[in-house]
Amino acid sequence: MNKWVGIGRITAKPELNYTANQTAVTKFTIAVDRQTKDGGADFIRVTAFGRLAETICRYMDKGRQIAVEGRITTGSYKGKDGKTVYTQDVYIDRSEFLGGHSEPARDTASDLEQRASDLLLGGEFQSAMDDIPF
Repeated sequence: MNKWVGIGRITAKPELNYTANQTAVTKFTIAVDRQTKDGGADFIRVTAFGRLAETICRYMDKGRQIAVEGRITTGSYKGKDGKTVYTQDVYIDRSEFLGGHSEPARDTASDLEQRASDLLLGGEFQSAMDDIPF
């Protein structure tokens, strides 16, 4: 079984690219904290394809926390000096966006109710409601 799950912070704004057959792809790195007394982080390269790649690029930015689930892939290429460079990446199958740059804000029920009320009763929706004859 090849399964990797991790939570980390994005180290740079993900950029959206397209393959030759127009499949969306993004590659970025996440910093995953080490759970040791010395601390530190491991920097994991991750890749997403298709709609997931587009969503990540649209909503995520440097410093945002993300949970990813995927599989480890290995590869190699010849470096400029002619030596073989080995790579490891996680190809994302699933992700969840967590918190912001710092701990996520905790909304109270009344905050959420007020925002919902503002959305439902504000702007275009309210003017459309005024035109209803009953």
